[in-house]
Amino acid sequence: MTISLVRTDVIETDRIDMPQFGDLSLDELFGRLEKMPVPEGYKVEIVEGTVFMSPQRDAHWEIILIIIEALRDRYPRNRVKSDVRIDFPGHMNGFASDVVALTADAEKDAHGRWRHQDIEFVAEVVARGTGVNDYGPKKTAYARAEVPVYLIADPYTARCRVFTHPQDGDYKSDLTLAYGEPVDLTGTVVGITLATEDFPRD
Repeated sequence: MTISLVRTDVIETDRIDMPQFGDLSLDELFGRLEKMPVPEGYKVEIVEGTVFMSPQRDAHWEIILIIIEALRDRYPRNRVKSDVRIDFPGHMNGFASDVVALTADAEKDAHGRWRHQDIEFVAEVVARGTGVNDYGPKKTAYARAEVPVYLIADPYTARCRVFTHPQDGDYKSDLTLAYGEPVDLTGTVVGITLATEDFPRD
């Protein structure tokens, strides 16, 4: 297996082959990555065996914060996570999702990590170069994990996509809303309406 490192802060995606990683497990690969010099302000995750390093831009962080603040009407602080590694179904998927809301009885696994089985809501804010993951392999992994609600906020298109009703590795419901339209999640386990008029564009 060849692992590629992808930096998403450049217009043309920069892939650096890293064959020295060989056939490492997900834990071993993360262990190696923790010893590497990752630039400040970047998050690191592994999507289908490819390592992605993404810078966090102002618009990105502001949207994350708005979503977290909205979730706090329903979820206590200890059940809302951001940029925390959680492993998902599929080949070598260790995501640091932008926002995750956990069930009331969520428990960490034997390795001290939160379990994908305990996620009620996940949100990704599209960053330059990562949209293909958010709309593709991450959506598939979240559906396979049966995450009830998956929200994508895209500051480049000023649109939100809301996926619900996971079944057979896909979401059966897909709703697109323009920024400014409320995202009504009251009919889901999340039970809130998310205002988007203050979502910044990039």
